[in-house]
Amino acid sequence: MYSVQLHNVSKSFGSTLALKESSFSVNEGELFGFVGPDGAGKTTLFRILTTLLLPDSGDVSVLGLDVNKDYQKIRPMLGYMPGKFSLYQDLTVQENLEFFASVFNTTIKENYSLVEPIYKQLVEFKDRFAGNLSGGMKQKLALCCALIHKPKLLLLDEPTTGVDAVSRKEFWQMLGILKKEGITIIVSTPYMDEAEQCDQVALIDKGEILKIDTPDSIAKSFSKPLYGISHAQKYKLIQSLRAYQYADSVHPFGKSIHYTDQRNSFEIEELQSYLNTHGLEGAAIETITPGVEDVFMELMHKEKIDV
Repeated sequence: MYSVQLHNVSKSFGSTLALKESSFSVNEGELFGFVGPDGAGKTTLFRILTTLLLPDSGDVSVLGLDVNKDYQKIRPMLGYMPGKFSLYQDLTVQENLEFFASVFNTTIKENYSLVEPIYKQLVEFKDRFAGNLSGGMKQKLALCCALIHKPKLLLLDEPTTGVDAVSRKEFWQMLGILKKEGITIIVSTPYMDEAEQCDQVALIDKGEILKIDTPDSIAKSFSKPLYGISHAQKYKLIQSLRAYQYADSVHPFGKSIHYTDQRNSFEIEELQSYLNTHGLEGAAIETITPGVEDVFMELMHKEKIDV
């Protein structure tokens, strides 16, 4: 059974196309991720799913209900955590949680077992104003408030943006716990390492869904041998590789450069010799395994060529 189904959904704001004929489905109890840069259309999509925006065209079903006709029935069954912290900053942690429980005609006690693994990390700060919490603690409080009425579908729009690496890791561990409770979770993120923890991932850019599959299958779909190249003079290395007559793609990834060649096969020594003649002696070149981000960059590169 599907928790969410979209078919050919489009949305524009004036002359700006935010979503272009987007179609996908999310299984019940699934952790589904959207990955894309700022402006890709993720927030617009989430606002449609939460019945805050109506699509210009296409069909949207959430929990078996139509977002146009049945929004009043859908909203009580949703938990929504927007990208920007939106709780009441002049209320305490405890007061925020009590308020959101009351909005949905429930109590903290009634659904405490669901938020307990998260809220127990906040207990010592329960009398602190929400505006005085750290980024990671604000994130945990927002998640508690989105869960306190035990929603069937949880939507998280870039929930870990701006928080430290430890808080990001803890947050995704909490999502794993919630998934075991049978809650369907849809999350958007700009972080590829987070996307790899989802059951399915949709790569989205400029309002268009480029690919949907499991993280492992997406990574395996990379079409060419991939090489990691590194040298102390990184900028010079990038410029030289992009000037190479056989270069297909050249993308910085951390300390190294991910490189593909126009040819299906070639001798690494040939590329090494080219770099040596450009003052890049000792550049390390190795064959590497592609990840989700490599596929995303490849699809974006292909999109630009097609346009």
